[in-house]
Amino acid sequence: MLNLQMVDLKRQYGKIKPEIDAAIQNVVESTAYINGPDVHHFATELAAYLGVKHVIPCANGTDALQIALMALGLKPGDEVITTSYTYIATVEVVALLRLKPVFVDVDADTFTMNIESVNRAITPKTRAIIPVHLYGQSANMEPLIALAKQHNIPLIEDNAQAIGSSYAFSDGTVKKTGAMGIVGCTSFFPSKNLGCYGDGGAMFTNDDALAEKLKMIANHGQKTRYYHEMVGCNSRLDTIQAAILRIKLRHLDEYCNARRAAADYYDAAFANNPNIITPYRAPYTRHVFHQYTLQLKNVNRDEVQKKLTDKNIPCMIYYPVPCHKQNMLKEYGVADLYLPVTDMLQDCVISLPMHTELTEEELSYIANGLLEIVSNIG
Repeated sequence: MLNLQMVDLKRQYGKIKPEIDAAIQNVVESTAYINGPDVHHFATELAAYLGVKHVIPCANGTDALQIALMALGLKPGDEVITTSYTYIATVEVVALLRLKPVFVDVDADTFTMNIESVNRAITPKTRAIIPVHLYGQSANMEPLIALAKQHNIPLIEDNAQAIGSSYAFSDGTVKKTGAMGIVGCTSFFPSKNLGCYGDGGAMFTNDDALAEKLKMIANHGQKTRYYHEMVGCNSRLDTIQAAILRIKLRHLDEYCNARRAAADYYDAAFANNPNIITPYRAPYTRHVFHQYTLQLKNVNRDEVQKKLTDKNIPCMIYYPVPCHKQNMLKEYGVADLYLPVTDMLQDCVISLPMHTELTEEELSYIANGLLEIVSNIG
């Protein structure tokens, strides 16, 4: 019996074990556990990879989003436009800061922010837009950037699921996701394409003044020790995680290519089945497949999930309850919003195992298992 995993971090570690073990040992021997040299080296190396001037590491991706909103000076009651079809962290920080989340729908093919829906949602109170680069591919940024510029609204990119991806503009310019808005945010949760062995996150920007502010907020609002110029928080990437991320960053493109190869296999296997819609790959972005998420049509998705589990094939549903229907947001009165694509996706999507170590034998077992199940379920 195959030992299938949604994400197989153990086998990935096995391939880079000597590099990782040496990096961790160096930190332990140096005892520079907080803000050690590896933190600064990682920030510099990631900035070069992304093509941005500044990378500010922090404790996790949720903190990155919160600090970004704090640095932009938003006030309670200000409106922040984002999608409901995302992990709750994107919206959680908006509510935490007593801002007002304004939800827009997503495109049915890419699952990312629908530009017409954004245009309709802008009001004089709109102070930020947070596009989410979901499942590994970029939101359609060119029209979104133009719209935000027209209304002088800053864009905060939620890049937690698409680090390593890129976006091609109509003039031929190519930029990495996270490097197009005023600030980009990411998570280094272990299952991410660039994941550490604990929690971690970072913010990216080309704005010198904003970078300074982000650093200060993440460090108790201080630039000089014991002199606190603004309300901040304590959010830092520890040195051991930075050392691990330095090693894994060197393999990131290799990891993305492995994920794309696995996605290619799945795509070919499911191409002729009318009940399975494979992930759309938008022509303007390079998909890095943080998740491989299918739409099931004319079959009972929940029954498919159960039968996959019975075959020891891991699968997940992202996200069974969209953000606007979560109890934590009841006070905003958004549960009855008309978001037809979001509502449709919550009932039909399912994600299959996706990681860097998938073998052809494993992919074949997963694909054939799903095809068999779908053919026998009405």
